[in-house]
Amino acid sequence: PEQHALLRDLVSDDLGQFHLLDAFDAIVDDDDKFSTKLKGMMSQLEELDDAYPGGLKAYIGKAKKLLESSKKGENPLDGWSPSVPAGEKFELGTEAYESTEALGMHHLGKVGFVLVAGGLGERLGYNGTKIGLPIETTTNSTYLQYYVDYIKALQSKYANGGLLPLCIMVSNDTKKPTIRLLEENNNFGLKQSQLFIVEQGAGVPALSDNNAKFALDSSDPFKLSTKPHGHGDIHALLYKEGVISKWNESFDLDYMVLFQDTNGLAFHTLPLMIGVSEKNGFIMNSLAVPRKAKQAVGGIAKLKNHMSSAERTINVEYNQLDPLLRSTKEFKRGDVNDESGFSPFPGNINQLLFQMEGYSKILERTQGIMPDFVNPKYKDESKTVFKKPTRLECMMQDFPTVMEVGETAGFTQIGPELCFSPVKNSVPDGVNLQAKGTPAGTAATGEADQYAAARIMLRSIGCTVEDADEVSYNGIKVVPGPSIVIKSKVACCPGELKELFPSPEKIKISSRSTLVVGGTGVTIESLDLDGTLVVNKNGKKITKMTVKNDGWVKVPVEDHDDEKIRMRGFVIEKKGGKSIGSDDSDDCFSANDCIGGCIIA
Repeated sequence: PEQHALLRDLVSDDLGQFHLLDAFDAIVDDDDKFSTKLKGMMSQLEELDDAYPGGLKAYIGKAKKLLESSKKGENPLDGWSPSVPAGEKFELGTEAYESTEALGMHHLGKVGFVLVAGGLGERLGYNGTKIGLPIETTTNSTYLQYYVDYIKALQSKYANGGLLPLCIMVSNDTKKPTIRLLEENNNFGLKQSQLFIVEQGAGVPALSDNNAKFALDSSDPFKLSTKPHGHGDIHALLYKEGVISKWNESFDLDYMVLFQDTNGLAFHTLPLMIGVSEKNGFIMNSLAVPRKAKQAVGGIAKLKNHMSSAERTINVEYNQLDPLLRSTKEFKRGDVNDESGFSPFPGNINQLLFQMEGYSKILERTQGIMPDFVNPKYKDESKTVFKKPTRLECMMQDFPTVMEVGETAGFTQIGPELCFSPVKNSVPDGVNLQAKGTPAGTAATGEADQYAAARIMLRSIGCTVEDADEVSYNGIKVVPGPSIVIKSKVACCPGELKELFPSPEKIKISSRSTLVVGGTGVTIESLDLDGTLVVNKNGKKITKMTVKNDGWVKVPVEDHDDEKIRMRGFVIEKKGGKSIGSDDSDDCFSANDCIGGCIIA
């Protein structure tokens, strides 16, 4: 009966979805087929109705209003005046960075983690969930393993025996492979009680015209075409599934961080962000990067409403920011660089830190429902026909729209080399992007940026670390090394590196080297490395060590059966190295192993 009532409502004159029944005319004489197809459609409609706040009736009503506004060319930012937002900008190695990071480190044992992982790796040429890809191939740690290792490191160092929770938002596409990845690896060491999975669901109906007419599947007229609703669903899911209430009951948390699936630099600056939030009382803190004026990246701005005097610090899409600024006296030149050489409106990278108490209160008040928007692509200036079906979307960074007076938001800015290197593009797309001067966002650049961030952090404390010459893997240009991997349990942020390297002026690493440190309590007082050194022995103290060997070499490959290697364009050949193992061994090894299935002649 409920399904029948839903269908009757949808095909009414008010909601206008009577076309949903058109295809049934052709099978009206085939009772079995008619019944099967009707049950299938009604089941899908019921699922979509349950998933959207207020149901499909609310979805249609909202869609009609937004589509009408879009057709009229109305600006959603009309009535809002922009100004430079509150926040702090940092450079690694400065006193300001170190003191703010130190403030944040005191709270690292009270952080909950939310991973937005609804996407498959199809654009990368990979069929699985992206968090199952290697973050780097020196140790072959996957993204998910890397994130979990970081959480476990914070637990061990800062949580005083407590647990830190991880919630993963999955989609229909990524749920099974994500659960399989966790099960096959025993949750990478996390207890089941600290692991939460929420599912985004089937998406929302695609819309074929300005009347919010549901689009049908091009290959099945008895099935609706659906599209993702956007990562803004995470807030509603955290509320609906009771995750935040459970966390407040079971864990001692001050903060929660939202991060996306394949940004391997996500956590280097987490204590810095926490320090900024502590100093400024931010309920929401956006990690940001320097942004050139008019760069095709959303800019964080402070907006004030003329009528209500409401204020919000929020991401404004780049194509809206410049005209908004030009409409004011103060910014009549639009989005221009200031004396720093960058826009005063920093670039949003969608890593968000929330103060737990404030976030919880807002979630209870709003149920985590983010505002929808629509972005149809029209065939002509009449704006009556779409190039392809559109849909309503929502974004997680729009959380400030539901914040009230006294609930503050701001930003923390640091260079992208320390915090932002997403892996999302195929090799051909990456080559085209690099030709335009835009970061490639490929597996090869993501891995190279992992090593580069480690080099930058080591140099910031005084180590001497050379850079390798630029090379090209299948057209993707990268600086391949030296390859430095310091496990989170060894040092989880720049502020902990001085414990590992107490005399950084005595550390020298050549451009062709590989250094892996995985043992806890390791101290490297003096090292001259020209080759490969792996230190996995806990408590090992290295003094006056010189290491020179054939090392581990990245060998270009144009094609490979393994898609994880193919997307990178190289394999690592282990020609030689020195390993200080967890079993008290201290061995030199030669060309007897390789990463990625390569063959050593």
